[in-house]
Amino acid sequence: MEGYCVKCKSKKEIKDANEVTMKNGRKAMKGSCPTCGTGMFRILGKS
Repeated sequence: MEGYCVKCKSKKEIKDANEVTMKNGRKAMKGSCPTCGTGMFRILGKS
């Protein structure tokens, strides 16, 4: 899964990505940046 790293300012593959469910019921992917280690988050569709 690819996400945007705010620190590196570029799109990268999310390392150690796992699917989480947010409070509103939507699914998201959470992991870390392979380069700098900053937390990355990507909101998925409504399913």
